[in-house]
Amino acid sequence: MQEKLGVMLCGHGSRNRKAVTEFANLSEHLKKRLPQYPVEFGYLEFATPIIRDGLDKLRAEGANRILAVPGMLFAAGHAKNDIPSVLNAYATQNNLRIDYGKDLGIDPKMIRAAGDRIQEAIDASPNKVEKHDTLLLVVGRGASDPDANSNVAKVMRILWEGFGFGWGEVAYSGVTFPLVEPALEHVTKLGFKRIIVFPYFLFTGVLVQRIYMAADAVAAKHPGVEFLKAPYLNDHPSVIDTFVERIEQIITGDIAMNCQMCKYRTQVLGFEAEVGAVQESHHHHVEGMSAKACDHCDAEGNCTGLCQDGPFKLASLPNAHTHDQNHGHDHGHTHAVYPHADHPMGPRTLKK
Repeated sequence: MQEKLGVMLCGHGSRNRKAVTEFANLSEHLKKRLPQYPVEFGYLEFATPIIRDGLDKLRAEGANRILAVPGMLFAAGHAKNDIPSVLNAYATQNNLRIDYGKDLGIDPKMIRAAGDRIQEAIDASPNKVEKHDTLLLVVGRGASDPDANSNVAKVMRILWEGFGFGWGEVAYSGVTFPLVEPALEHVTKLGFKRIIVFPYFLFTGVLVQRIYMAADAVAAKHPGVEFLKAPYLNDHPSVIDTFVERIEQIITGDIAMNCQMCKYRTQVLGFEAEVGAVQESHHHHVEGMSAKACDHCDAEGNCTGLCQDGPFKLASLPNAHTHDQNHGHDHGHTHAVYPHADHPMGPRTLKK
């Protein structure tokens, strides 16, 4: 049988309409850049099509080998466990070859995209502030995987040193620490004239909106400091270039993720109990569920802060993963307890 390749872009999913649109737009970019392959996309939860739907379409188009890539910045639980579990199950059930690529990771092209977004925020300000009077706060999504979280710190350091800012710090939107609001309260004490808040996110969504809302809340308390809200990465050309490279690397065999500090493979300080954990997806029970936007979203699907949990409350369970919409975890599968769930600058501070 002649081999016919297909490309599958695997995302997490969001209840934010704009986020779903932006992710779908990414697949359109890939279709233009890779006209030789059929390209489809799908989500783990909270949006349709789900990943299985995209794979079904590729099979219907005649693809008998799938090049699947995670639509994610770093390899944490979603990229390491949830997506591979879905792909492996589908491949077995349909006798189909699916080769899985690696995350975008720390890449010069991604740094260039991030730098451009930060520069956009600087250029949009009417004020002239010297770089040494500026503090950069890079905000990552946050995960229960310290290796993925450390990547955000490395991105921040490269950006900080590249621009020559006076100082740099990191924060996270959930799961780990420090969260955005306490981090901002901390850095305002350092005496910088300008603070740039940069969400190192691919797309918008409830989390990005809450990052900006936290920045506004802290800025209101510190009128003497200029707060700039840099745009997230979205479909920056360098981001598209990196996705294309990750797909091409599947064909060449250069697909190994960085496993040196993976908590599932080696005993990482504080996470020793997770070595050899079973690979499973905890999204099977919510695939496609709640694919409509939250009732409190605005016309574009952005969070208005009127949700039941409020603008800064992301997780109802102290050890839960932080998603755009919380859900219970009583579906017959288990998750390791995040060892720092009680950290004073971490997830419990979301519950007010």
